[in-house]
Amino acid sequence: MSALREVPLREHDKAIALLTAGAARARAGAGGLVLVRGATGTGRTTVLETAAEDAAAHGMRVLRARCAPGDAEVPFAAVFRLLGLEAVCEPSGPSGGERQQAARLWQVLCSYAGESPLLVAVDDVHLADAPSHRWLVESARRIGRSNLPVLLAVTERSQYDVDPPPLHFTHTLSRALVHTHTLAPLTAQAAAALVRARFPGAPRPWTERCVRASAGSPLLLHALLEDLDGLGDPGRRPVPETTAALYPGAYPAAVSWWLDSAGPATAVVARTLAVLDEEWEGTADGPAGSAEELGGLLAGLAGADPARVTGWLTATTGLGLLRTEPGGRPRYAHPLLRDAVLAGVPAVRRRALHRTAAEVMLHGGAPADTVARQLLLSGPVGETWTSGVLQAAASLAVRDGRVADAVAFLRRALDEPLPVERRQRLLTELGSLDAASPGSSSGIPRLTEALRLPAAPQDRVRAAVALGTALAGRGEARAAVELLRSLGGQFGDRPDLLTTLHSASALLSDQDQAVRREVYGWLCEIAEHAPEQSGPAIRVLLLRYAATAGRASAAEAMRQVRELLAEPADPLTEPFLLGTAATVAQWADELDEAERLVERGLAGQRPDLLHPMHEALLNTRADIVAARGAYVRLTGEPPLLKDAEPTNVHAHTLIALVELGRTAEARRFADGVDLRNAPDSWELNRFLYARGVQRAAVGDPAGALHDFLECGRRQSAREVVSPVVTPWRTAAAECRLALGEPEEALALAEEELRLARVWGTPRTVGRALRVLGTVTGGHRGLELTEEAVHLLRSAPPATEPELVAALIAQGRMLITGEEGSRARECLREAAGRAERLGAVRWGTLAEEALREGGARRITARTGADSLTAGELRVARLAAEGRTNTDIADLLHLARRTVETHLTSTYKKLGIRRRTQLGQTLGLD
Repeated sequence: MSALREVPLREHDKAIALLTAGAARARAGAGGLVLVRGATGTGRTTVLETAAEDAAAHGMRVLRARCAPGDAEVPFAAVFRLLGLEAVCEPSGPSGGERQQAARLWQVLCSYAGESPLLVAVDDVHLADAPSHRWLVESARRIGRSNLPVLLAVTERSQYDVDPPPLHFTHTLSRALVHTHTLAPLTAQAAAALVRARFPGAPRPWTERCVRASAGSPLLLHALLEDLDGLGDPGRRPVPETTAALYPGAYPAAVSWWLDSAGPATAVVARTLAVLDEEWEGTADGPAGSAEELGGLLAGLAGADPARVTGWLTATTGLGLLRTEPGGRPRYAHPLLRDAVLAGVPAVRRRALHRTAAEVMLHGGAPADTVARQLLLSGPVGETWTSGVLQAAASLAVRDGRVADAVAFLRRALDEPLPVERRQRLLTELGSLDAASPGSSSGIPRLTEALRLPAAPQDRVRAAVALGTALAGRGEARAAVELLRSLGGQFGDRPDLLTTLHSASALLSDQDQAVRREVYGWLCEIAEHAPEQSGPAIRVLLLRYAATAGRASAAEAMRQVRELLAEPADPLTEPFLLGTAATVAQWADELDEAERLVERGLAGQRPDLLHPMHEALLNTRADIVAARGAYVRLTGEPPLLKDAEPTNVHAHTLIALVELGRTAEARRFADGVDLRNAPDSWELNRFLYARGVQRAAVGDPAGALHDFLECGRRQSAREVVSPVVTPWRTAAAECRLALGEPEEALALAEEELRLARVWGTPRTVGRALRVLGTVTGGHRGLELTEEAVHLLRSAPPATEPELVAALIAQGRMLITGEEGSRARECLREAAGRAERLGAVRWGTLAEEALREGGARRITARTGADSLTAGELRVARLAAEGRTNTDIADLLHLARRTVETHLTSTYKKLGIRRRTQLGQTLGLD
């Protein structure tokens, strides 16, 4: 391939100046040798042609020859071409001798020099045939010792190759006879200037991608720009990452020429690296962490000398064709360059290289993940070791949260020979991961296949539980339960497996109220008529059911829970026991115990097996956080709303936003959840309750009442009547009272108090007493609120939000009874407790009541109104995206002062992140 003519480059200036000075000396009668060296594509030919044009312009005769690989078969081929003697003088035969022929050619050169000064320009001298090479070296020596007006200008490729290089042109020459310059690769600035010269309007990111793809080579850059120009609309279309998108193909041709120039061994190594680099693209890790390690791998795959390969990696990185990753691994500078190198490797060869690479890495002790990435592109190997490596890599990926990687490894493992039992377990794991991945539709088919394969009973049960969980997650709770019940008939002699299937059925039935009634109906029958089939897991589930139905007290429930936890548990049923026990403990306000059970349950979960208790444990964890009143924590990572179905976490987040006083944000959040097509589940009921809280907080009692009553209707249909889950009756009673319906409010409040006393925790009873007192009014109402306050003062610390609400209710009752001093005392206590909790809404209500009770103006201690002028100025600048240093400079403050203001602001606003400032302050 011919070198492209380029515009003058700054990187060429010194070489051209050296040649120009040499030509001037030759014209003055002092000839010599100038050697221009450089890697392929750095512009050696361009420099030589520029010098030739300048010499001709100054009256010198220019003799030109470009050496080529084909010259090797013809002695003196390059010299004959140089002197223009092809048609005049034939190479001498064996009898003529090389020395005599060389002497005659020297005489020809001298005769030319006698006519006019000469520039003898020899390009790519490293490709000259051996006699020509020796003649040129000897001629350089003679010219340097004589007064011939001849400048011998020679270019030579000087690039580190895998093949050992031949001796350099000047190897036997005295340094005094040679003027040498080595061309450097293009700098990023020079390459960018060339791009802008070709495409003046190109945006900076596009220019930078062109620079990376050119890898410091003028040859590659000009070829790339030619192709991009051919695509049309350059600068606006993205720089391609594959050569298939280029036209007319100058860039891949230039890369191919670069590889051919490097020699066969280098080309093999370069293409092998491209094959490996194909797998690394988009990954954080590869098979080697340094040039030395990668050099050893490439040498093994290409059959080359490891030291030479490592040297080539280092040299090529220095030229810009490779770049070093943060971990030290060399990679091609741009995907387009890698693809152009890869174009010369057939698909069969690529797969074979990946397979060999996997084997070499495995024997070298590389991590399973690294070996598995090669196997992803190797095609089936047909050996048993491959599936083990892939499954091990999948386990590591799951542990690290890289689910997509784990799925890819397991899918690939299915292509290898597997015993049927291992295939069944692999399908269960893969189906579980697929089913849990958004947008995947292959989870249920894979789990169905796993269930059909012969396997150990416990493995079949695991597959069935995973499949049932996947079906319920798709809104098919009945199908899930029917599947598990049908399988139960096969394990009549295995109570542990039956208990697992029944427990899973109970948990999954929560997604459908009709199915739930049916499942708990036959579970109760089993417990009554076949108690041997009701292990601890079933009994704790029935205990939970009794609690929600208003037929159990917290004290008795916790006594039974602790007894059940003390019994031996089967590994398959233990997750159901722990998770359900954690739920009951949370309802009983035994939050520390509930938290320990949740963490214990989660620690026993396998992330590669779909299990209904995993989501249940996470929901209980969120319930515990909400019960503690940790509102800021609940809003720290708000769940996504786009196309979201309502979940328990959505409900808690919405209530937390309301309690933190972030009313506008709460409304947007509530509006972002579409309930029109929401599945009929307990999570929908919780969100209805939460939306009712949000509507009531903004003064919409009618809308709130609708949500609370709908929540109650749905809960009652599920036989969930206890206020321990959703205290919808007291919430609806407050709305009825606000709407002027005191009789209906009283009936709701009385019923909730009756049910709350059954469960018997201070939280539920205190809330019911507080609301009933508010609805009842008068002296009796004050007594009820005082009873609520007294009960909640002796309750666990987590019930603090209910105590604040009870104190406010008591304070208002005292104001109505004209006991202003006592009222203000209650309300000030409520305001102080609310501030410590970060419960902005309750704090605001307490201060409003204080003002109504005749208290002096109350300074806001939380919310946006509580910010000082200095805090507000700092917060506004931070919300605009300015750094602490920027703010300090703008306001002439110490950086520490800025940090103090922001810390105080976060606390007052109930937020944890800088990014929440704009929305909380109403600036978005």
